[in-house]
Amino acid sequence: MTAATATTPALERRRERRVPVHLPMLIRGTDRAGAWFEERTSSENLCRGGAAFATRYAVSLGTRIEISIPSSPSKGEPDAEFSTHGRIVHLAPGKDDREFIVGVEFTGPRFHRMFVSE
Repeated sequence: MTAATATTPALERRRERRVPVHLPMLIRGTDRAGAWFEERTSSENLCRGGAAFATRYAVSLGTRIEISIPSSPSKGEPDAEFSTHGRIVHLAPGKDDREFIVGVEFTGPRFHRMFVSE
């Protein structure tokens, strides 16, 4: 299956409204060839249970990845960072033939930070 033909199954519907917001992300995982990668990117949108982001790595549906989203330091949490695991549930072509838009369902902790649409 290619990114151009990958779709989200009709029965899989978002349970939460995604908010279009660009936050820095660090993604770690393995690509289709099994090679380990680490990439700094940014979110396209977020909700408590998942995220979408652009990547230059060819990945497959069902692949498990690690996700870290740094937060702005605050008085109570100077080094706070959201970290979780996710499963790739959606693939779409990106801006060019070297980019993919990846939809991830969080399988670890859910995102609880408050954010506002851009």
